[in-house]
Amino acid sequence: MKTLRLAGLAAPLALLSACAAPMTADAPPTMHHGAAPDGGGAAAARHYVDRIARLDDAGPMLNAVIAYDRDAAAKADALRGTPLAGRTVLVKDNIETREWPTTAGSEALRRNATGRDAPLIANLRAAGGLVLGKTNLSEWANIRSTHSTSGWSAIGGLTRNPHATDRNSCGSSSGSGAAVAAGLAWAAIGTETDGSITCPASVNGVVGFKPTVGMVSRTHVVPISHSQDTAGPMARSVADAAMLLTAIAGPDPADPATADAATHRTDFAAGLDASSLRGVRIGVLTNQVGDIPGVTALFDRAKADLEAAGAVLVPIAYEPDPKMYEDEFAVLLYELREDLGAYLAGSPADIAIRTLDDAVAFNIAHADTEMRWFDQDIFVMAQDADDPAAYEKARANSLRLAKDAGIDALMEQHDVRVLLAPTTGPAWPSDLLYGDNYPGGVGAGSLAAIAGTPHLTVPMGAVEGLPVGLSFMGGKWADRDVLAIGAAYERARSAPLAIPDFAPWRQ
Repeated sequence: MKTLRLAGLAAPLALLSACAAPMTADAPPTMHHGAAPDGGGAAAARHYVDRIARLDDAGPMLNAVIAYDRDAAAKADALRGTPLAGRTVLVKDNIETREWPTTAGSEALRRNATGRDAPLIANLRAAGGLVLGKTNLSEWANIRSTHSTSGWSAIGGLTRNPHATDRNSCGSSSGSGAAVAAGLAWAAIGTETDGSITCPASVNGVVGFKPTVGMVSRTHVVPISHSQDTAGPMARSVADAAMLLTAIAGPDPADPATADAATHRTDFAAGLDASSLRGVRIGVLTNQVGDIPGVTALFDRAKADLEAAGAVLVPIAYEPDPKMYEDEFAVLLYELREDLGAYLAGSPADIAIRTLDDAVAFNIAHADTEMRWFDQDIFVMAQDADDPAAYEKARANSLRLAKDAGIDALMEQHDVRVLLAPTTGPAWPSDLLYGDNYPGGVGAGSLAAIAGTPHLTVPMGAVEGLPVGLSFMGGKWADRDVLAIGAAYERARSAPLAIPDFAPWRQ
């Protein structure tokens, strides 16, 4: 569930299917996501199934979707009258759905057909959402190797960015971000441990929302960390993301983190169209803008738009303590071994592995497919992360630095409602031999990830046709407030947004 950028590490995934084919007449560049239907019903479902066939199975072959329901249109009209009215939703393939195996992108879980819905999927169906299919991801949610290429899995190959098919779609929710950008569904669900919703949303030019940890159940989701994991919506607008969050949020007796979800769950989309920035104090993280000129220019324009809409911008010079990242990594290693082991041991499916040690052995035995492009050094490190006292100390300190001395302190000291920064830089070229090349110095999403607090990214424009997002981060359970401020910015935004052309990047 993460884009690993801890303690100087750059982690993701890597494999390649065939090179991107040129755009064909069946899927012209003008067919961008803005032309997609807004609602549900059979016609909309048919539209999305057709686009998956033309853009993911053929044409540019985005590799965003692993499996989908070709008969979805026949089921959509029966959902009229429900809150989501049969709107189509693609689901990241580390979240269990009853129709398909849940693989986390690994050949080791190819037979992980549990026949059950994760509670968040049961909530989605109860609200009238139509599960359209499963999306590709960075294998094992980007927690296997420090040398990986984001968006690659042994099951799905390399996900391509619809805005530049030779550039990366980030991870680990790469398929969900690319699918929404390409108009392959009304919305999608991703998961995040640290950056895995917000980074792919940003580089694919869509809205992504990482809710407060505990707003959405994690039961029957292939885990990394019970401290930081959460699922969240990815959509074309803040309002759509809020609608989807309303559907999937709620308590789950099997997930103690959700004990207070019922208190804080609401209709997150209600009133968003009337939200205002007038008098809203926003803390601008000035040291997290980076030094990419195009990103700086976009950020300056976004700040001007916010001020023109009445917001009060408060500069904040903040530098995170490096110990925060070091301790976060220690926490993830320990919880990966514990939490993944518990998930594998409890799967009712006939799977090849039941422990992290089994996964390591499987990858060695299947190195030609699983480790052609990168190793499993993080998995190996996690095998030895078995000191509970060291783990507890690391968790307490990373949480203190990110939340008590981080987000909470910054918001209180400067009397602001949210913190603001660019989400990340533009997409980098995908490189299976050398791995990811993250744009350094841009963004502060690890604060919200470690603290377990909400983080919203909204498209703020593009650099040379490559999308860049704007991040809004708030305090615990302030999900509604963060969404409202993001929606108000979305209406105030003056920068034009990139339109996918399903071709390699044009310099």
